[in-house]
Amino acid sequence: MARLLITRRMPPRTLDAARAAFDVTLRDDTQPLPLDAAVAALAEHDAVLCSLGDAFTAEAFGCAAGLRCRIIANFGVGYNHIDTEAAAAAGIVVTNTPGAVTDATADIALTLLLMTARRAGEGERLVRSGQWQGWHPTQMLGAHVTGKRVGIVGMGRIGKAIARRCHHGFGMEVLFFNRSEVAEPGVPARQVATLAGLMSAVDFVVVAVPGGPATRHLLGHDALSAMQPHAILINIARGDIVEEAALIHALQSGRIAGAGLDVYEHEPRVPEALRRLDRVTLLPHLGTAALEVREAMGAMAVGNLTAFFAGNEPPNRV
Repeated sequence: MARLLITRRMPPRTLDAARAAFDVTLRDDTQPLPLDAAVAALAEHDAVLCSLGDAFTAEAFGCAAGLRCRIIANFGVGYNHIDTEAAAAAGIVVTNTPGAVTDATADIALTLLLMTARRAGEGERLVRSGQWQGWHPTQMLGAHVTGKRVGIVGMGRIGKAIARRCHHGFGMEVLFFNRSEVAEPGVPARQVATLAGLMSAVDFVVVAVPGGPATRHLLGHDALSAMQPHAILINIARGDIVEEAALIHALQSGRIAGAGLDVYEHEPRVPEALRRLDRVTLLPHLGTAALEVREAMGAMAVGNLTAFFAGNEPPNRV
């Protein structure tokens, strides 16, 4: 029976399915796998089921003497914490769990959009503080969402799911920027040729591109400066896609009206400057945090592992 390391505690159904098929070692921890543990994992196990932040870098692959590991199954769709080129060079297959996370992540995007536009987080804090003095006509006026224009950066599965919600749920006009042409966006939508062109044309910007070197700081000073002063930025992708210092400056200077964030550049550290801003909604990376979604992710990850060790092509090889 192949030896499998699971790097974090998973839902019970995921653990049961893994234990039925593999000799499982569970690292019962909530924190990401550090480099030295990643090196040991590659040397001591046939497979690893890992998650966000687990440090499978080029250094980890280079330091592991006598690699035993043959496959890394990522619990999640984003895998920028795994150096896939170094893994391939070491002969290690990498898989992920697309599809299972799409709707849950799109839901969080709309949650952040609505909360930030309507100042819901700020209002909830006001009520909890005991300082609310009752309704009046000019209290906490936010931005109307229905019928507005949304710009989606990245029109993959999640981007399309966000577009559907915006179009069908709120009658929004959908624009998007994508590195390649998208023939079937799924709803009436217009592809914009440049990122700056998109940022300058919309009321809400939603970031939905994959993480990794190609998209790091894709939204920096220039992109944020192109936004309209009333516009709001939503990021549910990866934290370092948005240059955090540039975002803080844009918010503090009033260059943009607000932001809704589920991810952060140096997660879990969230700068005090962001935490102090009332017109910013901050969530603790809740994108896929629903039990049935996490169970579906686990089933997909274990399915990738069992297919591989049965001699078949894993369904979700990256």
